[in-house]
Amino acid sequence: MTSIPKISPVQHRDEIDLLGLFQTLWNKKVQIGASACLAGLLAGGYAFMLTPEYQVSTVLRPAALNDLDGLNRSKVYTLTPNQALNRIGASLDSYDTRLGYFRTNPELREAFVTPGRSEEQGFEHFNRSALRVIQPDSKKADLLTTFIGLDLRYPKGIDGHHVLNGLVQYAIQKERESVAEDLNVIVKNRIKEIDDELVSARAEYDIAKKSQIAALQEDDEVKRGQLNDELRALRVQLKLRRADRIAQLDEAIAIARSLGLKRPSTPSSMAHSEAEGGGSVIRTEINNQQVPMYFLGTDALEAEKQALRERKTDDFVEPRVAQIRKELMMLEQNRTMQSLEQRKNDELFIKGVEVLRAERSRLNAVNTDLSGLRLVSVDQQATEPLSPVFPRKSVFISLGVIFGGVIGMVYVLLRHALKSRRRDELRETILVKNVIGSEVIAPLPSTAQ
Repeated sequence: MTSIPKISPVQHRDEIDLLGLFQTLWNKKVQIGASACLAGLLAGGYAFMLTPEYQVSTVLRPAALNDLDGLNRSKVYTLTPNQALNRIGASLDSYDTRLGYFRTNPELREAFVTPGRSEEQGFEHFNRSALRVIQPDSKKADLLTTFIGLDLRYPKGIDGHHVLNGLVQYAIQKERESVAEDLNVIVKNRIKEIDDELVSARAEYDIAKKSQIAALQEDDEVKRGQLNDELRALRVQLKLRRADRIAQLDEAIAIARSLGLKRPSTPSSMAHSEAEGGGSVIRTEINNQQVPMYFLGTDALEAEKQALRERKTDDFVEPRVAQIRKELMMLEQNRTMQSLEQRKNDELFIKGVEVLRAERSRLNAVNTDLSGLRLVSVDQQATEPLSPVFPRKSVFISLGVIFGGVIGMVYVLLRHALKSRRRDELRETILVKNVIGSEVIAPLPSTAQ
């Protein structure tokens, strides 16, 4: 019986022959170079077909202190340079500001509102992809690093630097008008408050003036009534005093008549009248005691009594009556009250409003026209770019060449791998056939014998 030997398969090597691969790539360098050049040409053609896009930038920095000095000296509205810069930055980043500028710029609308795209969609594209605000880190910001940057990316056909500079000026003007409006409102509110305080002070003055006039009138009335009461009481007193005097005179007249005294006499003269004879005698009498009225004699007493009866008023007897009449006459015209009533300009007499009037005059002099106010300093204005930022043809061509070269090398390596595999399979097939043929042919001679 003939045995068929077992055929061992061809052993494949797992190691990569780097030198062989490099040799293969070097042998196919023309194909790889052609692939790279073709891809580079395609990439360059595509880059030239794309619409170029440009980018411009502007930088804003805080304004100088003297630019805002006039506004801050008004003592009504305070705005520091950093606050002004932050306001401009917020306005540039504001949706409303950008939309307002977009609507007022026909060049932007024409570029971004393409057929099939509404104005709102065109603005959204402009707002999201074209504009970018750059601000420094708030934690690290100082006077040297504080700035606001703004980038605009736009397609060819737009005057981008004019558009960006116009947007900055639009935002500055908008904030300037906002500050002017705020200042105007604050000034008007302050003036209204001062006017209210002045009206309140005027009302308080009028009330005080009327109260003072009423108090003066009341004092005059009280004093006049007191004087009239005193005058009436004094006249009653004088009348009673006159009646008492008449009664005393009646009594003295009766005594004088009983003594036979018709003319004035003295007690000593009555004592010596009967003892002394004729002749002229001059006597001097010194006596500390009051001589009774009846020694005046009936003639004098009757005359005084008659005068008292015929008296029509006793006012002249008491000096106080004349004084009361004088005071009553002076009360008829109160000069203080007349002066208060005849004041032509009461504003001059209101106390405590001088400061308010000075403040009102100062507020009226505040200039609310801020058309020349410089809120920020434009450190770098946008200028026309020299070259587009997209597409960069050299980058496109370089990437195309690299990509084409990689594709060429991959193609060469794959083709080399396939050829190597087919060659190994063919060798294995030939080897198997050779082995089988040698095993079958070798036993034939022994069989024939």
